[in-house]
Amino acid sequence: MPSSLPPPVAPAGTPTLAPPVSHYENFPVASWLCPPRLRPAIAAIYAFARTADDIADEGDATPDARLADLAAYRADLHAAARGESPSPRWPPVFAPLGRVIATFGLPVPLLDDLLSAFEQDVIKTRDGAGYADRADLLDYCTRSANPVGRLLLHLYGVREAEALAQSDAICSALQLINFWQDLSVDIPRGRFYLPQDRCAALGVDPGSLEQTLRATELIAENVQWALGLMQKGAPLVKKVPGRAGWELRLVVQGGLRILDKIVALRHATLRTRPRLRAWDLPIMLWRALWM
Repeated sequence: MPSSLPPPVAPAGTPTLAPPVSHYENFPVASWLCPPRLRPAIAAIYAFARTADDIADEGDATPDARLADLAAYRADLHAAARGESPSPRWPPVFAPLGRVIATFGLPVPLLDDLLSAFEQDVIKTRDGAGYADRADLLDYCTRSANPVGRLLLHLYGVREAEALAQSDAICSALQLINFWQDLSVDIPRGRFYLPQDRCAALGVDPGSLEQTLRATELIAENVQWALGLMQKGAPLVKKVPGRAGWELRLVVQGGLRILDKIVALRHATLRTRPRLRAWDLPIMLWRALWM
């Protein structure tokens, strides 16, 4: 699975204000743009998501073993949320997370949703399944990406329905951008994110890395879809207070910059994976300033 405010899944390669990590790559953990009092809470949420992602994705465990570990992880989450002692398997995760849940009233169902998405990753990879259409992909984003944005908005005290909807749009856009950026990496690993209905309509094999004209057309239309979602959510940057709002601006601009690079490659992400470089940061900062 593919990532302050930042929604979870900023595109891989985005310059961050903290050391980069894999998977939730661009979740700038407790960066200097975050209010100091919230840094431990943000780090705890990150550790929870990153560890669960590793359970689902890393190492050579069987799919059934991964699902069993995720079930145990979920049980520990609920124990910590009740103020009880979780198992001794993941103390660096659940000791601080339990404190954050108690201190901030963190919505546990959002954490549950993240685990549901990780479980879905395992099941779909095991079964070789893909996503039927855009609605199916958005359902996944609702659980894989959107919860992190909502958790962070909760910490910042932003609760309005419009702001939550804008956060969801940004998070879903970032997740989709990550998919279209990583096609050359995900498909060999058995991850098929191109909508199957559009693959069928255009005669594209979703498991192929062949960059045909129709595959390029398919990627181009999905890039436009992600762009539309990002534009829909972008006004949120003016509603998030202080330095966190500036961090969100950079996250949004990082996603938009990756879309620029995909377009510059003529949508050939079945063959190559675009990345942000250090020289992209001044462009992102300038654009963030004028949002």
